[in-house]
Amino acid sequence: MRNQRDSIRKILRQCKTIAVVGFSSNPSKAGYYVPEYIQRHGYRIIPVNPNLEEALGEKAYADLASIPEPVDLVLIFRRSEAIPPVVDQAIEIGAKAVWMQQGIVNMEAAEKGLAAGLGVVMDRCMMVEHRKYT
Repeated sequence: MRNQRDSIRKILRQCKTIAVVGFSSNPSKAGYYVPEYIQRHGYRIIPVNPNLEEALGEKAYADLASIPEPVDLVLIFRRSEAIPPVVDQAIEIGAKAVWMQQGIVNMEAAEKGLAAGLGVVMDRCMMVEHRKYT
């Protein structure tokens, strides 16, 4: 996959509404503290977790298709093998980009997202990259 630096900068600059798939209710997990950090820096976080009703002051949704408003970015905290259907849903809802957190890599899903015109970031922590580029 090509260099991600330009994609990261563009996503951080342009994507303001972020659906977080795999949002965790546990503050000690990255699936909680990374979106919390991002929210504190002016981004809108929409939690996606079928076991939650709300988080970080926002209504939570069971899946991406249930979100009733446009989403710019889908930030993913799921195992690598669970990524393809999330990318499919991101394409279906018209998201501009998908971001697979640090340690998450799925080349097939990444290529599908790129082919559909999405920005794609893999194996990078959004919080770390935000600190680096903003």
